[in-house]
Amino acid sequence: MHLTPVASIPFRLRSQKLEQQTLQGDALQRAVLERLLHTAGDTAYGRAHGFAGIRDYESFARQVPVNSYEDLKDDIERMRHGERNLLWPGQIRWFAKSSGTTNDKSKFIPVSPAGLHDTHYQGGYDTVAFYLKNQPDSRLFDGKGLILGGSHAPNYNEKNSLVGDLSAILIENISPFVNFFRVPDKETALLSDFETKRERIARATLHQNITNISGVPSWMLSVLHRVLELAGKDKIDEVWPNLEVFMHGGVAFTPYRRQYEHIITLPNMHYMETYNASEGFFGIQDDPGDPALRLMTGYGVFYEFIPLEELGSEHPQAVPVWGVETGRNYAMVISTSCGLWRYLIGDTVRFTSLEPYKFVITGRTKHFINAFGEELIIDNAEQGLAWACKETDAMVLEYTAAPVFMDDEARCRHQWLIEFSRPPADPVRFAALLDHKLQEINSDYEAKRFKDITLQQLELVMARPGLFHAWMKQRGKLGGQHKVPRLSNSRDYIDPLLQLNSATGI
Repeated sequence: MHLTPVASIPFRLRSQKLEQQTLQGDALQRAVLERLLHTAGDTAYGRAHGFAGIRDYESFARQVPVNSYEDLKDDIERMRHGERNLLWPGQIRWFAKSSGTTNDKSKFIPVSPAGLHDTHYQGGYDTVAFYLKNQPDSRLFDGKGLILGGSHAPNYNEKNSLVGDLSAILIENISPFVNFFRVPDKETALLSDFETKRERIARATLHQNITNISGVPSWMLSVLHRVLELAGKDKIDEVWPNLEVFMHGGVAFTPYRRQYEHIITLPNMHYMETYNASEGFFGIQDDPGDPALRLMTGYGVFYEFIPLEELGSEHPQAVPVWGVETGRNYAMVISTSCGLWRYLIGDTVRFTSLEPYKFVITGRTKHFINAFGEELIIDNAEQGLAWACKETDAMVLEYTAAPVFMDDEARCRHQWLIEFSRPPADPVRFAALLDHKLQEINSDYEAKRFKDITLQQLELVMARPGLFHAWMKQRGKLGGQHKVPRLSNSRDYIDPLLQLNSATGI
């Protein structure tokens, strides 16, 4: 019996509504802002910033400052200790611990019941709705979905209060109906030790009919390789012949795509990107032929965007979604039904379409290399690596890059530490191709590379197999939403990695 035709009915109805909203982004966003201000008007933050008197976006932008985590941290700490009505009405019991990609300090993002349902769960629901619309012959619900999440722990001594990965909070509160279609069991899903969790998940799913997988690409790949080891197979096709989609997010998929395509050769396999973070669920790939994500304007999130060149200036000017332009890099600012107000999330995006609003994630506001004015962002890195891999038949597993400010010969360059799952036959050619592509797509990098005057050709360092896994384990950051920092303007990440790379016994 096929369950999908029946189980998909509400999703198909939802996709019709999403279609009607395609060109309503501006109106939806104005309604979201009005609803957020009205709901939070009697909170401590709402009273302090005159929410009751705000009638339009312009007055909102005048009365409420753009905030970093540090600006909201004191209120969030008080919320973690049980205080009510500070940034959002009532008591917040769930806090998503950030992956700490910009530094080693943890951030604790409040997750309200409203935000859990009107943003996080709605995003997951709509991802399925878009998928079923695009794949009408899907058999998604005829099998199980493997959802790979993180873990949580008690929040201080507050009763029924949790802190941990957002994915763990979602699993903890998930509908019993969803549990009928997902694996592993909750106990396994919420294990904190990733290696133990991976082993249990692989064994539990080995003989299941898995039709869909969801999670962070790097950690899911680790699980899939363990499944193959246990099964004694080379392809996931031989283990889960009905697998049809990987719904992924958390990190850019570009470095991992070829590795997935190498072990999954099913003709009807699909890959669908989402932009879900601890702070909210923001975008979904609604068209399999377009890598851009549709901005979800009707959730409990009001968006603003600061042109990247203005970030760090004394008075950066944010614009609402109806003020953005295509082809320009913006830092994203959000106000949410979890109590984040004009919060600078740390991600950068570039719009590709305004009807509907669609965008690509280009990087992080603090994850770039601009030591010499080259302004290299993660989007550049991903494009360059994809090209070099294609030309050399290589596959990148993990990487990080940082500047070499001046060596013994007074030479400056970028240093790339790359762990390959399939190394290039000629690493020197790979480095040259990567360097050439970066010049082609980034005019600032090209200018600094001119005649090797400011920057010399980048340096490629080959990482040992398992280096990044060992480094993340050493830092207690295996699994969940933890990420390898891709680009850094300092050597805070690459130097410890290089030291570990030269050590024995990893």
